[in-house]
Amino acid sequence: MLEPGNHGSQANNILAHLLEGHSITPLDALQQYGCFRLAPVIHVLRKQGYRISTETVSNKRNGKTFASYKLEKNSPMQ
Repeated sequence: MLEPGNHGSQANNILAHLLEGHSITPLDALQQYGCFRLAPVIHVLRKQGYRISTETVSNKRNGKTFASYKLEKNSPMQ
C-alpha cells in the first residue's frame, strides 16, 4: 500500500491519502502535499477509474464553501 507523503508526485501522494480512507480538501492538499490545485488532480484520478465523491462544506465563520473529496468504498480500484 502506498503511504502518503513518500511518492514524489502530488497525484500519487493524494491518491495514497485517499486510499488510506481519508478525505481531502484543497487546504489539506496544499499543506500536506504542496498542491495548489486539487480539483484537476481529482479529475485525473477519476479518469483513471477511481470513484471519488465530492462533498460541499460550508465554513460557518465566513460563509465560504469548499470541496472535500473521498474515495468511495465501491471504487473498483480500491
